[in-house]
Amino acid sequence: MGHDATRAGTAGRPSPYQNQMLKSERAPVDECRMEMAFAGVFGAVIGSFINVIADRLPSRRSLIRPASHCESCSAPIRPYDNVPVLSWLLLRGRCRRCDAAIPARYPIVEGLTAALCVAVVLLKSPAVQVALGLALVLLLMPLALIDLKHRILPNSITLPGCILAIAIGLALDPAGEPTRLIAGLAAGGALLIAALAYPGGMGMGDVKLALMLGLFLGAAVIPAIAIALLLGTVVGVAIMARRGVAAGRKTAVPFGPFLAAGAAIAIFAGQPLIHLYTTNFLH
Repeated sequence: MGHDATRAGTAGRPSPYQNQMLKSERAPVDECRMEMAFAGVFGAVIGSFINVIADRLPSRRSLIRPASHCESCSAPIRPYDNVPVLSWLLLRGRCRRCDAAIPARYPIVEGLTAALCVAVVLLKSPAVQVALGLALVLLLMPLALIDLKHRILPNSITLPGCILAIAIGLALDPAGEPTRLIAGLAAGGALLIAALAYPGGMGMGDVKLALMLGLFLGAAVIPAIAIALLLGTVVGVAIMARRGVAAGRKTAVPFGPFLAAGAAIAIFAGQPLIHLYTTNFLH
């Protein structure tokens, strides 16, 4: 009885034991919220820089100088007008000085990057998967944007991305690195064959991107490429339905964004998709 009374405490007031239990229960929740908040802020800030990369890298302009400025009046963007997503909303998508429209792409990229970073953290995967997932998200965003607009996948992103993937893998999961290396070589080799067989379709940039995806995703690169092909086919059919078969076949559609979309899906669902396929079709 004395032991139970000590735990119960006085009426209406939790005992020290109960306070300790409540704190221990809240700790994981608070930690998760902090991780989500950090991932969201980190993703939004990096998303803002990704916009700079997408705008400047293809034309080989410096990513640092000049500082962020309005493309219409060249007025420098003040720090309080450069807060990801929030500043665009407060300014209603207009430059404070000249009232020129600020493309909605900027807050969309910032918000999407933040959301993907939070989603990767929420997976509660092993550290290597979180690190690889975050790094891959931050590489895919500028690659997709640049390929959409300029039809190129810069080596200055894909090749350092390959090195980064290997470095993360060796540091956090050396035992799994051979599998990721094989996946990268297999994915890159498959698209290389396709590029050589159909020169007007995929380019060497797609080949290097596939290699990078394999180094990040391992076996999950298989559903990533399958999803990319499916998305590309759907878009191609839609274009031909709208413009006609002859005109649709002549319409150039970059494959990089489809690879990026497939890879983003594979980060979250790649292994379950592989398990689903092997369970239902290989047994």
